[in-house]
Amino acid sequence: MFSALKPRRWAACLFVYPSRAFSASNSFYASSMATAETAGAETGLYGFDVLKTPKGFRRFVDEAIQKSGELVTYISRLPPSMEIIRAMDEISDTVCSVIDSAELCRNTHPDREYVEEANKASMRINEYLHFLNTNGSLYTAIVKAESERVLHTEEAQRAAHALRVDFENGGIHLSDGFVDIFPASRIPKNMQYHFDAIYRPISTASNEISKVGDTRREKGYKIPTDSSTLSSILKWVSDAEVRKQAYIKGNSTPRANLIVLDKLIGARHELAQIMGCKSYAEFAIRPNMAASPDVAMSFLLNLSKSVRCKADEEFNIIREFKRQYLNQRGADLEPWDETFFTGMMKSSAYGLESSVLSSYFSLSGCLEGLKVLVQALFGATFYQVPMSSGESWHPDVVKLSLHHRQEGDLGFLYLDLYSRKGKYPGCAHFAVRGGRRASETEYQLPVVALVCNFVGSPLSSTSRLNHFDVETLFHEFGHALHSLLSRTDYQHFSGTRVVLDIAEIPSNLFEYYAWDYRVLKTFARHETTGDAIPEKLVKAMNDSRKRFSATELQRQIFYSLIDLKLFGAQNNDSMDTVSMVADLKLQHTSWNHVEGTHWHTRFSHLINYGAGYYSYLYARCFAATIWWDTCHEDPLSPDTGTALREKFLKHGGAKDPLNLLKDFIGDGILSCNGGSIPDASSLCREMDL
Repeated sequence: MFSALKPRRWAACLFVYPSRAFSASNSFYASSMATAETAGAETGLYGFDVLKTPKGFRRFVDEAIQKSGELVTYISRLPPSMEIIRAMDEISDTVCSVIDSAELCRNTHPDREYVEEANKASMRINEYLHFLNTNGSLYTAIVKAESERVLHTEEAQRAAHALRVDFENGGIHLSDGFVDIFPASRIPKNMQYHFDAIYRPISTASNEISKVGDTRREKGYKIPTDSSTLSSILKWVSDAEVRKQAYIKGNSTPRANLIVLDKLIGARHELAQIMGCKSYAEFAIRPNMAASPDVAMSFLLNLSKSVRCKADEEFNIIREFKRQYLNQRGADLEPWDETFFTGMMKSSAYGLESSVLSSYFSLSGCLEGLKVLVQALFGATFYQVPMSSGESWHPDVVKLSLHHRQEGDLGFLYLDLYSRKGKYPGCAHFAVRGGRRASETEYQLPVVALVCNFVGSPLSSTSRLNHFDVETLFHEFGHALHSLLSRTDYQHFSGTRVVLDIAEIPSNLFEYYAWDYRVLKTFARHETTGDAIPEKLVKAMNDSRKRFSATELQRQIFYSLIDLKLFGAQNNDSMDTVSMVADLKLQHTSWNHVEGTHWHTRFSHLINYGAGYYSYLYARCFAATIWWDTCHEDPLSPDTGTALREKFLKHGGAKDPLNLLKDFIGDGILSCNGGSIPDASSLCREMDL
């Protein structure tokens, strides 16, 4: 954490180094600040040329964020060196120039417009500070520079130490917890290299000992319980006690998050009451199609009833498999058993090896598949186009134009598909510029970016995806098409700028294309033979997908109910969120709650989608209706594409969502107590509920 980046009313920035080496610093100050030596030159507030008007604060923030982002990328690529400290100090200097100017202005300037713009600038730049102060690549760079003793002056060493301590005071170095597993043989050999070896003294004979001096020690592993590692442990480790320890530890830390969640619930409830609402859920859902928490709750409860019978059947099947596997007739099924045994059952039933599947899904082939999809449905073609100097943020990035023979260019798509250090860790669609009607004769074309984290590089011909990655690629591509094909007068409604209840419909719809043999055979070809993926293999994939689908749907309903209840009406007594979640799990799932765990404090959607997680299930139901009513008969026909584009995609958020869906799917949307809910019958039929 940068202590220099903490807002201070009177203090100057803590660390100051001469600017050198990194060229972005010159461009920033050339455009933002006038020097005192420029006799007679007009300047802006505090000598900053950019602050000639109140709205100059907006550009001031924009330029500071842009420059700092370039420096973050630059630092992440540097080897341990003095340059790391200089560049980090340059970030501090750049951001503090905005913080301090805004702080001074909003506390002293007589012009109210200047004060208001400074307030806005202060809020924006402090939001950006949170990113910097929790940036793992910056912290890692400082730790390495300090530990590898490459800092040659006392001042640089002190600066590195102070920066590291400030980062750690913010908790960046804290892990999600660990479990120590002994002996080492309890961890599969192909996973052991991921974990740190540990040792403990032993008093009995063991095959796994290390003799150091006169001390006999047993080898084990320290297993972190972050979400990703925990998922792997629960899926692949056969030792039930190891899975149990990891599950309990991973879902019971950090306990301090319970307090944070309580504060979040309280603050949101207070906001809702200020806004005249009984609860935050009412405040958040009021603009949506559901219109009220009661309508969303009714939808979830009905769906829960529909899925319960089949989910219970699946639970019994998994439990019986476990009993046969262990030869223990009375064995109970525990939450840490689910992923391990369902994975084993799917593998044995369908013979699906991940290496076999991935051999049909080269990344280049999947991209060609997306091109085929767009050409067939919409008569449009993706072409790679050159970028201007400085337009790209990484050599891996390519830019595509979506071009229609009659209509011309429809929009532009950046592809940033490969994993690299310091990059956003997931897959996502980012709107860079919304489409809008700029004049009677000119349309501002949308620009979007599709960001993923696939292994490999553009120079490699061996980048291959597992099918989960293929599905994710198609999901995010659905979002991108929504942005590229919308044609709205105002950018405010461009593409995905829609009410929450329908935002995920295109992405869920295009997931279906990733499972349809008629689509897959157009691009999924074996890496060695070039043969199209066999229909029999695709059928096995779909059969595997449907197995235990009720359990997965039940889980999503459970998550949605948690979200809705946490931000629903509050009693005078403080809410015991652990007990509430335990009760919901008992009522709406087939699985036990494990005493002492509080999984929900790791559920990040509570922050980003407070009282809105139900919308994923809304979108899934709507997408199922659209797929079976409009797309399934001929998913690649131009008629299908015309219906998708003209009745849904082109409207973005410009058309009332209720009218939009009524015109598209008719009876697929239902009225309910003043709001609207999806007809779930298509999804239920699909899942054999």
